[in-house]
Amino acid sequence: MTLTELTSTEPATGEILWTGEAGDADAAVANARTAWPKWAALPVTQRIEAVRKYANRVRAHSEELAELISRETGKPLWESRTEVDSVINKVDISVTAFAERTPQRKLSSPDNMRAALRHKPHGVLAVLGPYNFPAHLPNGHIVPALIAGNTIVFKPSEKTPAVGQFMFEMFEKAGLPKGVVNILQGGPDAGKKLASSEDINGLLFTGSAQTGVALNRQFASRPDKILALEMGGNNPIIVWDTDDIHSAAVLVVQSAFLTAGQRCSAASRMIVKDGLYDRVVKEVKRIADRLIIDGPFSNPAPFMGPVIDNHTADGLTESFLALMSHGGRPIKHMARPIDDRPFLTPGIIDVTSMAERPDIELFGPILQVMRVNDFEEAIAEANNTRYGLSAALIGGSAAQFDLFWSHSRAGIVNWNKMTVGASSEAPFGGIGLSGNHRPSAYYAADYCAYPVVSMEANQAKATIGIGLKDEENGN
Repeated sequence: MTLTELTSTEPATGEILWTGEAGDADAAVANARTAWPKWAALPVTQRIEAVRKYANRVRAHSEELAELISRETGKPLWESRTEVDSVINKVDISVTAFAERTPQRKLSSPDNMRAALRHKPHGVLAVLGPYNFPAHLPNGHIVPALIAGNTIVFKPSEKTPAVGQFMFEMFEKAGLPKGVVNILQGGPDAGKKLASSEDINGLLFTGSAQTGVALNRQFASRPDKILALEMGGNNPIIVWDTDDIHSAAVLVVQSAFLTAGQRCSAASRMIVKDGLYDRVVKEVKRIADRLIIDGPFSNPAPFMGPVIDNHTADGLTESFLALMSHGGRPIKHMARPIDDRPFLTPGIIDVTSMAERPDIELFGPILQVMRVNDFEEAIAEANNTRYGLSAALIGGSAAQFDLFWSHSRAGIVNWNKMTVGASSEAPFGGIGLSGNHRPSAYYAADYCAYPVVSMEANQAKATIGIGLKDEENGN
């Protein structure tokens, strides 16, 4: 079914926040195509100046944007403010990354010529954004792509169209030339039409593995188009030898339940040394029981708000029940405090005895727990997934972390830190079903431009010194 009108409701209240009409993918791409030559021809300093004006515009409206994010996603206001800060800071980080990752430089060459490395933009790039960080994550594609000289067609998630519209208006008010950034509102059909357009030069995606795999298949016969996929995770957090059980439990709770578990790097699986199991699980449950779950503007401030909508909440509740019915032992039952609103209490369940554990991304506040006997078993269990985004070891020795790091199949491997909260000044991405080896964040510059190597001389001067017939006798 094609969506022609969109309505966004606030998860915490059910009130209508925004309504609008779906856009025209072909028209948006055509506008971007028309604008691209002039934008790409501008000196990079002018493109950087333009995105700095955008960042200043966001800074001037930072509280308005934070409140909008909280209303549309349900996340606490304090968390939305950190998201807005990331949007603003992304510009300076992207400028540095562009200079470092896609430089112009001379290469060694013979005396009579020059060799140079430069980078060119791809052209028109489509950006498909997610709902969990509806400003920060698409912004992380758009800003480096603009600096590199691309033009953009941005399709926000149909679950967070208001934040997407706000961002587009910030680009407009910052004075970017018409057509450089275009917004395409709509449902999944609009995204499919945009992805299949012959006139885009690539697509930058953040979202589910299911959609990412479909895009990968679609682009398999199009090596001429760049495709960057940042997908989900089934992320492990190992708790090993540690005397500070409380700190270990805090790190687990933060990893599993920040943003109501709606982070691609959230910890889905806690793997615990058998001898620590009782103490660690007891403390994780004790802290989880204390978490304040409430609306985004409540006082005292909540740790987490609702998930994005009732459909998502229903699916997570069913997933928790499915784990129980297949041998999982509930430690903390997941509950719906308000029947018609998507608030969920954290669910914690021991799946050690399950014959087959589902290797899926449970995008919400569900933590599966496994007990193991030795460290090699813990690493094997951590790697027992088709995903490979984030992993963490809490406790253990330096030698054990080195072993964990070298054997982990993940793009982010932490020690005594959360699985979430990666730095924007580092690459962000994973392997397997978590990505296609094109990490975002600091390394986004890599997929926003392609390298061009030139051998150059002021005039053509060449001879063939071997393999020619003698001109006089034809030999």
